[in-house]
Amino acid sequence: MAEIAEKRGIQTVLGVAEYLPFKKQSFDLILIVAALSLFTDPAQALREVSVVLKLGGKIITGILDRNSLHGDFYESGKKEGKFSYEARFLSTAEVSGWLIDLGFEEIKVCQTLYMQPEKIEHTELPQKGSGTGSFAVISARKPVNNRPS
Repeated sequence: MAEIAEKRGIQTVLGVAEYLPFKKQSFDLILIVAALSLFTDPAQALREVSVVLKLGGKIITGILDRNSLHGDFYESGKKEGKFSYEARFLSTAEVSGWLIDLGFEEIKVCQTLYMQPEKIEHTELPQKGSGTGSFAVISARKPVNNRPS
């Protein structure tokens, strides 16, 4: 993928989420979509995000909530598919808790995907909170004051 991106003029940096190869406070925004469950140590990856995120910067992460209809669907089929076999599905509460422990503020959660995968016929609009939707988006802001990362 890095080769394809570079051919399209996108600068790439190889690394792992748990040990990001960037200077402290390098980014205003970090986006992690559907990948946190594939990291070896997602809590450590979020600690690294805290280090490389600028004061006042935001993280947005999208997860398939383990405690949801789709989470149950994929957990039950772990032996059938490569994605679900390698994933360690996380709950919205677990990820939010890690962000709180790291000192993030303004944690917001919205959700979508309310039906069983085979029954979805149209786009399901997101709603605030968690607990009824399977895909959750969690956003948080690193405090502006200079707390230790």
